[in-house]
Amino acid sequence: MRNILHLICLPIFYFATYVAPIFLVFATSCCAQETADSKEAISALPVIATSYVYTVEGRTDPFKPFISNKATTPAGRDPNEVIDENTELTGMQLFEPGQLTLVGVLMAGAGELALVEDQTKKGYMLKRGNLIGKRGVVTQIDKHQVVITETAHTRAGKEITSTVIMRLKKEGDK
Repeated sequence: MRNILHLICLPIFYFATYVAPIFLVFATSCCAQETADSKEAISALPVIATSYVYTVEGRTDPFKPFISNKATTPAGRDPNEVIDENTELTGMQLFEPGQLTLVGVLMAGAGELALVEDQTKKGYMLKRGNLIGKRGVVTQIDKHQVVITETAHTRAGKEITSTVIMRLKKEGDK
């Protein structure tokens, strides 16, 4: 067992005592010579002017995003095209204002009611705030008319608002 320790430890001892210091002296002298060579190479480089002026003309803004709202619309599609929302239509949303006829207005203390009917002469009641059609909301009920405001959105994100007026027909009007 003692001989095995001598075989392992003795070479490590000799390496640490004699070989490693010689290697370290040689490595530091080579590094010192390389730094001296690199300093000479740096001093041989031409001197560059330290003042620089940035001109903006003809260059793009580096902080402006690459993608804009116009660029996100697919090619061949109109950005002013009105897009439909994918919501389920219920109640009076199934009827567009042009499909209904105003037949009466009830002005009560609790609020105004408008009486409308479809082409099959089936009657419905409208109150202020009711949704009608794909994009409409009943905004005002007067003695002789109902005002519906329709709001649509385009591909470019613009909001388009239009007003539809349903008038009460007098006797003899078609």
